[in-house]
Amino acid sequence: MIRAGIIGCGSIARQRHAHEYQLNPNAEIAGVYDLNPDRAGEMAGLFGCRVYATPEELFADPGVNAVSICAANAFHAKLTIDALNAGKHVLCEKPMATTLADCEAMVAAAKANGRRLLIDQNQRIAPAHRRAKQLLDSGALGRVITFRSVFGHKGPEMWSIDKSANTWFFKKNAAAFGSMADLGIHKIDLMRYLVGGRIVSVYSDMAVLDKKFSDGTPIEVDDNSVEVFRFDNGAMGTVTTSWTHYGEECNSSVLYCEKGILKLYDDPDYSLKIVYADGRHEDLALDRLQTNDDAQQASSGVIDLFVDAVERDVPSVLDAEDVLESMRVVFACLRSAEEGKKILL
Repeated sequence: MIRAGIIGCGSIARQRHAHEYQLNPNAEIAGVYDLNPDRAGEMAGLFGCRVYATPEELFADPGVNAVSICAANAFHAKLTIDALNAGKHVLCEKPMATTLADCEAMVAAAKANGRRLLIDQNQRIAPAHRRAKQLLDSGALGRVITFRSVFGHKGPEMWSIDKSANTWFFKKNAAAFGSMADLGIHKIDLMRYLVGGRIVSVYSDMAVLDKKFSDGTPIEVDDNSVEVFRFDNGAMGTVTTSWTHYGEECNSSVLYCEKGILKLYDDPDYSLKIVYADGRHEDLALDRLQTNDDAQQASSGVIDLFVDAVERDVPSVLDAEDVLESMRVVFACLRSAEEGKKILL
């Protein structure tokens, strides 16, 4: 049985982690911690668990064997490493950490302590993405030649628990990144997962185009970005991120292959559309990706994978060691935007 502690009691903790722990018969929520004790108390009341006074108290509890890290980006590395050193298995929210050195230290701590570390890259396990991976691995569509992937919504201030323009997502010291790493890490990681091979070069352009703090000053991190990637297997394509899609969320990818086209969550009715080179079509309504506008979040499957990985000690598609490679690409994107040039990995 997994007895999980949750650190951070914002929207992602309530609507995803805690909700999914409750749905898993092999897991229960031991307790929660948040910098805001009122927020922690409210969440504890909702999910029938205790409140810890400090992260250290949570880590010291021998009845807790796993921890979900749902705090601001800047705290991911320290909290994860402290939890691992205390003998806990860890599921950490994305993006993994705010420096590459911290990401590497997290993986090293998991190995040193013999504990599992998974990162919540939930798009890898979305049904249409899994089916696309099977198709691509089978060779039915040949190799990927080009791709485009877009993730945009109306902004984290609409999703965060206090619905404020002063959200930590907009502050450099807490978030470190903007839309590129908040949303782009999903699509960068997904393209690595689907295309296969290694990303060998990136070019990134990031900007603050619209978002402002409540006093009218521009936010401190990008609200839009465009990235161009090349893979060592010859594939190339783009990832576009935005916090300014005010009409509706876009969370789609299209892969153009030798023998046809894969359209993923690009149609409101069909999550996977296959257009073969000979003109045949397959339209599959496998599921619908969760959006930040959903009042009730369906299960993403992440907690189920985490519980299974810990209990059976089996490899997971969400293992941090592989996600670390996606974070290397994220930091290359940051460098590209800062220096205004293509970066070779």
